[in-house]
Amino acid sequence: MKQSIDFDTERLRLRRWREEDREPLAAMNADPEVMRYFPAPQSREASDRSFDTWQRDFDQRGWSNWAVELKAGGGFIGFVGLTVPWRTLPFTPCVEIGWRLARAHWRHGYASEAARAALQVGFTELRLDEIVSFTALINLPSRAVMERIGMADAHEDFDHPALADGHRLQRHCLYRLSRQRWAEEAG
Repeated sequence: MKQSIDFDTERLRLRRWREEDREPLAAMNADPEVMRYFPAPQSREASDRSFDTWQRDFDQRGWSNWAVELKAGGGFIGFVGLTVPWRTLPFTPCVEIGWRLARAHWRHGYASEAARAALQVGFTELRLDEIVSFTALINLPSRAVMERIGMADAHEDFDHPALADGHRLQRHCLYRLSRQRWAEEAG
């Protein structure tokens, strides 16, 4: 089993998952507003499968989607992380950065704060050459986070293969950030 990479930001702790995170993760994934840019809210079983997958990633690589908690007061607020998409997409293989926060924790800058720290881990500790992010074209909140953390629209829009033709979320945009550009902007 690999040593997990856990880290803090000014306000947040990003850490490996614990069993007690299953319930709040499932509640967040079942919230229709949180899942509005996904085909549907997740069932408890689907949420548990995600949890188990991320735990295996930590066992094998030491990183994945990290559980995020507030340093002041603790408690699970969502996840932010780096993952390797299992689905074949026009730009794979790659490492993707993503996030999902419980609704009560929106509009506090937590997603951007945690994502910036995850990028730093990806580029400095993991020595990744590039990190990508993608979402439905209409997901303006996530696109705004991508831009706030320094990612650029690659202008490589694509149809997500898991979504039927004509689905409102089918068309996706791709954002990219290279280690070189990240270092230039960070330094």
